[in-house]
Amino acid sequence: MKKIAILTTLVFAMFAANSSFAQTVVKKTTKKTTVVKKTTPAAGKVSAATLEEGKQLLAKNDCLSCHKEDVKIVGPAYKDVAKKYPATAVNYEKLTQKVIAGGSGVWGDVPMAAHPSVPPADVKKMVQYILSLK
Repeated sequence: MKKIAILTTLVFAMFAANSSFAQTVVKKTTKKTTVVKKTTPAAGKVSAATLEEGKQLLAKNDCLSCHKEDVKIVGPAYKDVAKKYPATAVNYEKLTQKVIAGGSGVWGDVPMAAHPSVPPADVKKMVQYILSLK
């Protein structure tokens, strides 16, 4: 009878020790997951509402006179731009500045007109929408 009581006590002690260990591991894993989540937005996560707003802004501005989603007109198709530039924070900023300043040489000899009157926040939403197309 004493052997059963001792074994039972040992089993409970081991279970308690293992439960504490498992909780510690979960906490460490949770901390690692939290760090990953904090870096995810910089990797290009954009809400569906922001993408829809970017699409609407493209239609409201003069963008569609030179660009289409999947066909090259004067400028490249949006899908071709998305293939060339991954959806990253760096590319959002780079292309936002390029749309505002205008330029030429990347997609051919025809220059893209500058768009200094379009707010940078709006241009960024348009760029985010374009880079979401795959």
